Amino acid sequence: MRSAFFPFCKTRRGCDTMEKTVKELAEILHGTLETDNPGLIISGVNGLQEAKEGQISFAVPPYVEVAGQSKASALVLPQNEKFVGRQAVIRVDNPRAAFAELLLLFRPPEEVEKGISQYAFVHPTAKIGKEVAILPFAYIAADATIGDGTVIYPHVYVGRHVQLGTNCVVYANASIREKCVIGNNVILQSGCVIGGDGFGFVTTDGKHTKVLQTGNVVIGDDVEVGCNTCIDRATVDSTIVGKGTKIDNLVHLGHNDIIGENCLLVAHVGISGSVTVGNNCTFGGQAATVGHIKIGNNCVFAGRTGIIGNVGDNAFMSGFTAQPHTEWLREVANLRKVGDLVKKVKELEKQINALKSKD
Repeated sequence: MRSAFFPFCKTRRGCDTMEKTVKELAEILHGTLETDNPGLIISGVNGLQEAKEGQISFAVPPYVEVAGQSKASALVLPQNEKFVGRQAVIRVDNPRAAFAELLLLFRPPEEVEKGISQYAFVHPTAKIGKEVAILPFAYIAADATIGDGTVIYPHVYVGRHVQLGTNCVVYANASIREKCVIGNNVILQSGCVIGGDGFGFVTTDGKHTKVLQTGNVVIGDDVEVGCNTCIDRATVDSTIVGKGTKIDNLVHLGHNDIIGENCLLVAHVGISGSVTVGNNCTFGGQAATVGHIKIGNNCVFAGRTGIIGNVGDNAFMSGFTAQPHTEWLREVANLRKVGDLVKKVKELEKQINALKSKD
């Protein structure tokens, strides 16, 4: 159902005045409370340095030992970590995960009013689910499908025959090209392009002729794609991003790539075309690959690693070209000694020349 130009969002009721006792927070986080004042009121959450009186923060090693200097009234800390400070303490197994829960509690995301703005374009053949929000100036093309509970922000383009799952969020200026398939609970950040043409050309007599890119992109459930990231459609078949994978800003995935489940790709990563990546792999910032290679499961590539060949399971690699991380560390350490070695060689040459002159 279309509505007028409705407000883009509204703050959840009461989130600005949320108050909980530390005892209540310990119960919410399934943690163990250490304090003489379980009725202490907490009204906000913040970083360790930024926190003020009445707020809660968290710390993990090596910051636990200095966490007592924070102005926060309460802290979420790991189990069995020694702590000296005045704050109330909630002990949990994973303080980072607990902090994420606190952020949702004290700073919940703004709600978007459900409905289709009269200023959005939705083709009559598009299938729109229940409780969907389509904000002004979004464009939903023919035969597209939008799942229940999905939110589409202004200036989003959803192409023909796109299938967009339930409870997705597509932020402003993102584009989902024709025939792409997006799973459930997917977040597409502003400016990302899903299904742009793969970089395919045939060169004859110095002239580059475009090869039609006829495939699509398939993104699994619970994937997040960062701002201005580009995932190219396959030449044929599909470029695939597995369930639970998280992709940072300014990442490029080439055509026909297959990225496994629960991978992490940090900013500026570049995966060339026709690369297969296993599950649970991490690519540090600016890591890149050549095309047509296979990478196993549970691999880690440090920032700026250049991957030029197949990699097996459980590898931890660094450097250009990629090599085992410990070898790369050894090389870097040795390189730092080169200056001293050169000086020592020059001194030895002088001593040798002096001995020769005596003869």
